[in-house]
Amino acid sequence: MTELPAFTPILLGSDMNVYGMARSFHELTGKPVAIYAREQLAPTRFSKIVDVHLIEHFDADPFFIDAMRKLVDQYAAVPGPKLLIACGDTYAELVSKHKDELSKTFICPYVDYDLLRQLNNKENFYIVCDQYHLPYPDTMIVTQAMYDSKVPVTAPFAFPLALKPANSVEWLNIHFEGRKKAFTIHSQVELNTIIGKIYDNGYTSDLILQDFIPGDDSNDRVVNAYVDQYHHVKMMCLGHPLLQDPTPYAIGNYVAILPEFDQALYDQLKTFLEAIQFTGFANFDLKYDRRDKTFKLFEINIRQGRSSFYVTLNGYNLAAWPVQDYIAGTLADQPTVFANEDAAKRQLWLGVGKSVFKKYAAENPAKDEALALLAKGQSGTTVFYKHDMSPKRWLLLRYMWHNYAVRYKQYFAENSAKA
Repeated sequence: MTELPAFTPILLGSDMNVYGMARSFHELTGKPVAIYAREQLAPTRFSKIVDVHLIEHFDADPFFIDAMRKLVDQYAAVPGPKLLIACGDTYAELVSKHKDELSKTFICPYVDYDLLRQLNNKENFYIVCDQYHLPYPDTMIVTQAMYDSKVPVTAPFAFPLALKPANSVEWLNIHFEGRKKAFTIHSQVELNTIIGKIYDNGYTSDLILQDFIPGDDSNDRVVNAYVDQYHHVKMMCLGHPLLQDPTPYAIGNYVAILPEFDQALYDQLKTFLEAIQFTGFANFDLKYDRRDKTFKLFEINIRQGRSSFYVTLNGYNLAAWPVQDYIAGTLADQPTVFANEDAAKRQLWLGVGKSVFKKYAAENPAKDEALALLAKGQSGTTVFYKHDMSPKRWLLLRYMWHNYAVRYKQYFAENSAKA
C-alpha cells in the first residue's frame, strides 16, 4: 500500500478480536492503537501496541453514548479522519444505534440500525435467509410464552438438537450454572430442563431450536468479508475450523483454522451481502451438512470474528480494507479479492498450543493438511507477536496456553461423549 494520509484508528473492546485488529493496524502503520472498553482482558494486557482506556459500564447505554460524546470532544483537535472499529456484538450494535451522531466525528463502517437488528437476531436472520434462498438448519422458534404455558416444547425433528439464544447481546447478561453459548440436547427431559433454566434466570427473547447437523468441528466453516461504503464486496476469506474451545461459556469459539477456497460459496454470500446493501465487516458461521451436501448458515456477525486474524495471517490484512475504503479512497475501483486461491501460501491459524491441536483435533484429511503446514513452519497465532513481546506479556501468554490445555483435559472428553 502507498503512503497513507494521517488517520487515527479507535477500537472498542479488549479481547482477542481487539488484539487481532490492533496488530493488523500495527502491521499496517507501525503505530500503537487506542482502545476503549469496560474491562481489561488478557489478550491486551502488557501490550505496547495498544493504549487501553477503561470506562465503567461502557458496553451499555446511556454510559456508552455519554462516553463517546466526551471522546468526540477529546478527538476534535486530532488531525485527520478517525476510524471507529467495534470488536464485539454489543459494541457493534451500539455504534450502529448511534451511527448518525457518531458519524459526524468518526468513520463508522457499519450498517444502519434497522438492518443490524434484522441480522443480529438469529430468528430475524433466518427470515432474511428465506428471502434470499440461503440454506440454514431446520428450525423451530421457542418463546417465553410457550415456556410460561407449562406445555413441554416438542421438537419436530429427532434428538440430538441444537439450542441457542436468538438474541446474542441479551444472552451476554444471563448467568446460571451450566450456561453455554449453545447447547446440544439429547432428550426431552434435558430440553425441558435447559429451557426452564434459561427463562427462570431472566432471559426474555426467543430461543432457536434446530436440527443438529452431524459431524465434528472439521465440518464447520467461517467466512470473513469486507463490503465497501458503496455496498460492493471487496474481500472474502474462507476458513476451515478444525477445533473449537470446549469450555461451556466459549463453545463455538474456533481455536484452529485452515484457510480454504470455495468460489461457489463465495459467490453465494457475495450476492447476498450486496443485495441487502451491507457495509463493513461481515462474519458468517456455517456447517457442511453431508446429508444434502450443502453449507448451512448459523449466523452472521456484523463485525470481524474473534478468530479473524487468520485473514491477516494469510496476507489479507484486516485493517487495510476500511483504510483503503475510507482513508486512502483507493478501494472502489479494485476487484473483489477471493482469498486463499494459492494453496502454497496458506498459513494455519492457531488459538491454542500446537500440542493441544495435535492431540484434540479430529483425524481427517484437513488435519493432515494442517500438520503439513505446521511441519513447514506455515502457522501463526493472534497474540504471539514478535513486535509486542515483553517478559510479562510472554509469561501471561504462556499461562493462557497452559490454561487451554487444562480446559481440554477437563471438558473435551465430556463434550465428545455427548456429541
